[in-house]
Amino acid sequence: MSLLDSISGPRDLRELTPEELDALASEIRDLLVQTCSLIGGHLGPNLGVVELTLAIHRVFDSPRDRIVLDTGHQSYVHKILTGRGGQFDGLRKEGGLSGYPSQAESEHDVVENSHASTALSYADGLAKAFAIRGEDRHTVAVIGDGALTGGMAWEALNNIAIAKDSRLVIVVNDNGRSYTPTIGGLANALTTLRTNPRYEQVLDLVKKRLNAVPGVGPAAYDALHAMKKGLKDALAPQGLFEDLGLKYVGPVDGHDTAAMEAALEKAKRFGGPVIVHALTRKGFGYDAAEKHEADQFHSPQPFDIETGEEKARGRIWTDVFADEIVRIGQRRKDVVAITAAMMHPVGLDHFQARFPERTFDVGIAEQHAATSAAGLAMGGLHPVVAVYATFLNRAFDQVLMDCALHRTGVTFVLDRAGVTGDDGASHNGMWDMSILQVVPGLRLAAPRDAARLRELLNEAVEVDDAPTVVRFPKGPPPADVEAIGKAGGADVLVRNGPKDVLVVAVGSMNEVALGVADRLVAQGIGVTVVDPRWVKPVDPAIVELAREHRLVVSIEDNGVVGGCGAVLLQTLVEAGVTTPVRLRGIPQEFLQHAKRAAILERIGLTPQALALDIVEYMTSADVGRLPVDADHTV
Repeated sequence: MSLLDSISGPRDLRELTPEELDALASEIRDLLVQTCSLIGGHLGPNLGVVELTLAIHRVFDSPRDRIVLDTGHQSYVHKILTGRGGQFDGLRKEGGLSGYPSQAESEHDVVENSHASTALSYADGLAKAFAIRGEDRHTVAVIGDGALTGGMAWEALNNIAIAKDSRLVIVVNDNGRSYTPTIGGLANALTTLRTNPRYEQVLDLVKKRLNAVPGVGPAAYDALHAMKKGLKDALAPQGLFEDLGLKYVGPVDGHDTAAMEAALEKAKRFGGPVIVHALTRKGFGYDAAEKHEADQFHSPQPFDIETGEEKARGRIWTDVFADEIVRIGQRRKDVVAITAAMMHPVGLDHFQARFPERTFDVGIAEQHAATSAAGLAMGGLHPVVAVYATFLNRAFDQVLMDCALHRTGVTFVLDRAGVTGDDGASHNGMWDMSILQVVPGLRLAAPRDAARLRELLNEAVEVDDAPTVVRFPKGPPPADVEAIGKAGGADVLVRNGPKDVLVVAVGSMNEVALGVADRLVAQGIGVTVVDPRWVKPVDPAIVELAREHRLVVSIEDNGVVGGCGAVLLQTLVEAGVTTPVRLRGIPQEFLQHAKRAAILERIGLTPQALALDIVEYMTSADVGRLPVDADHTV
């Protein structure tokens, strides 16, 4: 039996010898590589924290001691060590293990939110709660150097520093990267610490030598503590943390289990908030990951274990944006690009290669990205801010008060909009079209295909007196569909038969709407399909089309509450249009992980389900003359 088979929980780690721990680390890495080679996933981050996670679970007593993982990218090793190794073949599959911590899976998982820079705030609250309740429990927060570029992390540190009785250990997993190398002043400071690991070595040496001198040992020891701050400043300027009032331990080799345990034990005994600075290497232990220049296999597609070569994924929406923004940059010298630590994932790496002086990676700081973009616009440039749709949620106030209030020409490009699938609840980009509806003056575009993405992106950057948004989903775009006519600024894609049903399809849902139209026409129901292109504000021409039809159906890959359909309905009511309206979108719930297609089928956003719903509604409501089959098969 392998060592891994003998691990049913953290307490099984306590009796292992150093040699057995090394062997277990090797087995864990083999499991990680084997699993991710088949299904993809966050391989690099987990390869880098194997020994670190072993040390944490040997020193602390989870779940009594609470372990909070920032973003959760590195949670696979934690899952394996907390009794879920036998379920690992179901990782990121429907009904299987989540790719992030999950309270439903294990009492060892605390925080499910996989948005970065939040762990320290959660941990601060937990540690304070334990202190108030008089409970003898520790809280351990594991945060990467990349996540420390987020402002929320520093808001937390500012408060943690004054919580002197807080039994909180902060482990900084410093691998010099988020997706790509960590940038900014913090990165420079951590690099100084990372490359000057002499402090603890020199301190130990001085202790030993002074204590060896007869008659002066205790006095020398006291003197040594008095000079401690000066010694630290001279050898490794970790005043970055200590000036906040936080005890600092490190830097420590994060791949040396014994050294990590010793550092964590020291931190545990301190009794107040402590920073443990662990140096790790993303992708450690697998050559293909360590040598992968882009992101050390942060989240690769399925790949060949021997060569490390990823399976071809084909052209995706992001690639279309990546090419077009370069063309726009060539034509428009005032266009600049901003991203929040996701240069490659959002496709700005090509723009950066061509126009490095016009490209800004602000770190994991979406709020700063939005307001900095407003400043760039005020200075006469047109910034394009590219982030995942779910990550714009945290910058809503900045979009509203800093960009829209000042009528700045900032274009936000939202990748991974709608249902994303495998990464679960916190990554579905299903909120943006609801929260952005309340922003005065903002214009929102949802392209249906690659050609429309290029068109709408070019239209968006021409708007210099209001913020604009262009959003698109995960995966490959469908084949381009050309309009057969226009209705105001909207494209008419289908006009077949009498004006029975008007389908208003948003963005990627146009492909679904075309399937709906085919099924309705086959049932003898007249149908018009219109793509608004710009979904905010509502095009007056769509209001008039709605007035002419017997039923309006809106379809969007966004939460149905407060989304495009809801605003359309409100607009129709205000215009005195009495045509019934059916709103179809994502139910307002946190969706569990599964493939995008499986989720869309479950929530009824498929041509078959939507067509059947329309036929049944029109029949039961006696909306119009409908020669449908008795069983309503569509």
